[in-house]
Formats: sequence, structure tokens, C-alpha cells
Amino acid sequence: MIHYNLACDKGHAFEGWFSSSDDFDRQVARRLVTCPSCGSVSVSKQLMAPAVSTARKKEARRELVMDQAQKETVAKLKELVKSIRENAEDVGERFPDEARKIHYGEADQRGLIGKATAEEAIALIEEGIEIAPLPVLPDDTN
Repeated sequence: MIHYNLACDKGHAFEGWFSSSDDFDRQVARRLVTCPSCGSVSVSKQLMAPAVSTARKKEARRELVMDQAQKETVAKLKELVKSIRENAEDVGERFPDEARKIHYGEADQRGLIGKATAEEAIALIEEGIEIAPLPVLPDDTN
């Protein structure tokens, strides 16, 4: 979604959200965008500063969203994911095949991580093979 500061020909300022710049243009051409103050359909975009996201801004937003208990929970989850990654074999795209081999006794029991499509994951679960996704957490680059 794109946020625009808008103004009508009478000088009233307001804002609007559009799925794209083209969406805004189409709605204005069809006279669907109107000033909430006076109803004018003569509406234009106003000059706006770009919204630049910085690491500091992201951290500030995260601070607003997460309280201390949530931060502690995320830290514990990060430790758990790190431990799983350190103690499992990453088999990448071979995950469904390797999980089946272990389940059916064709390979030694061991911890695995890897990738599977949604369809492959559903098939594994339907076969009775226990799997679980690893969460991707804030600042988790793995």
C-alpha cells in the first residue's frame, strides 16, 4: 500500500492509501477520490518526504511493540533455534526424502533441518512423520 498526502482545489489537506500509483491515477480519473471536507473531486498528490527505514527506526518500532516478557521469550526462542541448528544436519532440499528414510528405518536416527514445500510438509505429516517449522525471528538471518 502507498500512503499519499492529498489536497483538493479548495486547499483542504487529507491523506489516502492506494495499492499503487496507477491505482491512485485510475481512481482520480474515475472521480472516485473526493475531499472529505468539501467533496471536491479535483484532488492531487502533495509533495512528501520519502519514508526511509533505518535500523534505528526498526529497533525503535520493535521497542514499542515488545515488552520485557516478550523480549525474554524471543531470546529463549532464538537460543532454542540456534541449538537445533547446531545439533541437526542441514540436508537442504533433500529434507522430505531424508525424513522418510529415517522414519522408515532406512537411515540412522538423527536430527534434520532442511527445506520442504507446503505440499511436501503436508505429505510428511499425513505419513505420520513428525516435523515442525523453525521460526524466523527478529534479526534471525538463518
